[in-house]
Amino acid sequence: MDVFNKVAGRYVFALPFLIFGVFHFMNAGNMAGMIPGWLPGGVFWVYLTGLALIAASLSMIIKVMDQLASFLLGVMLIIFVLLLHLPGALEGDQMSTTNLLKDLAMAGGAWLYAGYAAKPAA
Repeated sequence: MDVFNKVAGRYVFALPFLIFGVFHFMNAGNMAGMIPGWLPGGVFWVYLTGLALIAASLSMIIKVMDQLASFLLGVMLIIFVLLLHLPGALEGDQMSTTNLLKDLAMAGGAWLYAGYAAKPAA
């Protein structure tokens, strides 16, 4: 059971990040509107984020540098919480609040993965 949980859990956790990353490339123009106006580069950040999501997912799937990748994934998600979702959540926007809670939970999951499921760095 423990082996099943670790293997299935790893794939179930990693796969949505792969899909989210692909979505960033498919919908970059629309997602660029979420970038704060004070941050230059708009669509560049969408592509970079998509690449980071795909890289983290693949790292967890193939278990190569997955401890670092999942730790950095958690950091990136907390940055999303603070810069993208918190301002709208503070204004009472339900979608921003939902995304804040989703990214907060996923950051916690990424850090749990880094601490307990990832292959230790050599």
